[in-house]
Amino acid sequence: MGNKIYKKYIENFNINLLDCKFVGKGHNGVVYLLPDGKAIKICFDIYSCMREYEILSRIKKSKYFPKVYGICGNYMIRDYIEGTPLNKYIKKNGISKRLAKNLIKLLIEFKKLNFSKEDIRCKDIIVRYDESVMVIDPKKCYTKKRDFPRHLVKGLYKLDVLDTFLSVLKEEKPGLYKFWKPKILEYINYISQIKP
Repeated sequence: MGNKIYKKYIENFNINLLDCKFVGKGHNGVVYLLPDGKAIKICFDIYSCMREYEILSRIKKSKYFPKVYGICGNYMIRDYIEGTPLNKYIKKNGISKRLAKNLIKLLIEFKKLNFSKEDIRCKDIIVRYDESVMVIDPKKCYTKKRDFPRHLVKGLYKLDVLDTFLSVLKEEKPGLYKFWKPKILEYINYISQIKP
């Protein structure tokens, strides 16, 4: 199936963006929904496109990331992930125990995938209708070193739900809580002293 999709989009270059629905724009590029339900991501930089495609290809068996079907220059075809970015979802709905547990499972998956960067920004996590989560924009997973979720913690702290997340973490994964807690407290102390 992947080869057929690859040939359909990449070799024939038969994508007309006028037939596609604009989904969103981020630091790395823009995303459109294709008529068949797949997504096309057009990156601003060809090298970031290649790096992201390599990461997604490498972790293709993980349920937490979109599958990719092909790349050409600065764009790739991949699964479209429907849902709401975590930061927007929490602003509207808060954080439930189920969502906190799903975030913890995602972070544990990073370790299983041998990521050297065990971190993700809130805006790069999509919350689906059942509060399951997926990552839409993996960056520097194998090149940057980080052994606790600094960006995620910062986002949850700013959204005023970090205490809830940490209480679920303590209950569900006490060993991980014990390892992360001093790093998190030190980081929160640091960012709380910085003017917004």
